[in-house]
Amino acid sequence: MGDISAEAELRRLLDIMAALRAPRSGCPWDLEQTFETIAPYTIEEAYEVADAIARQHFPALQDELGDLLFQVVYHARMAQEEGRFAFADVARAIADKMVRRHPHVFGDAGARDASAQTAAWEAQKTMERAARAEVGALAGVPEGLPALTRAAKLTARAARVGFDWPDAGAVLEKLDEEVAELKAELPEGAPERLADEVGDLLFVLANLARKLGLEPEECLRRANRKFANRFRRMEDMTGNRGFSLGEMSLDAMEEIWREIKHDKEFGT
Repeated sequence: MGDISAEAELRRLLDIMAALRAPRSGCPWDLEQTFETIAPYTIEEAYEVADAIARQHFPALQDELGDLLFQVVYHARMAQEEGRFAFADVARAIADKMVRRHPHVFGDAGARDASAQTAAWEAQKTMERAARAEVGALAGVPEGLPALTRAAKLTARAARVGFDWPDAGAVLEKLDEEVAELKAELPEGAPERLADEVGDLLFVLANLARKLGLEPEECLRRANRKFANRFRRMEDMTGNRGFSLGEMSLDAMEEIWREIKHDKEFGT
């Protein structure tokens, strides 16, 4: 942290991007890229930002935010080359949107608490979608979202018009129904039918998380971290005992797994 000018550093970054995409003197790899080829990197960088936050690793967060900003600059540069828009248009659009969605800060609207602001925000977004001719309760839920997140958002939108389970208990009943349907498909094992039933099961689980006020992606991330921590501990324990997991029976591995689950450090 210091007296570095944000404007100067942003201008430098924009100039670097322009140089990378310069037709004759730029980087061959950067010149070959398109919106479609860069999009996966943009998503990856967003996840790396989230990972740095989860780890509370702020030097990493600084780096990852820079990587994510570079993705925005990259897309804006390609759009500018095609005469569509430039970085300044992107910045102006989001600044205008934030002012428009916060009249209690930048206008004459009265003060709001968090819940009132959330309701006003959603109402404003609905008007903006209507102005773009995006109609229907599900309009504006991006296809590119992580599937669990999109499932929760889709059903949250449907819930606004009353199409929703009454409570988490009703969702659990639906979960039992979907499990039964999956079991019924197992003997035949048709991949397409199994994919449908597993998808239905995941969709209901995403809804269960929503009804409980939880983010399904975060729930799964927590489960992933828990599994990885326990599995690495299991590898360490078996290694210290002179074995490798591949040499052990499933029953023996299960016994160590249960031991780890009851360890206060690794049990959660």
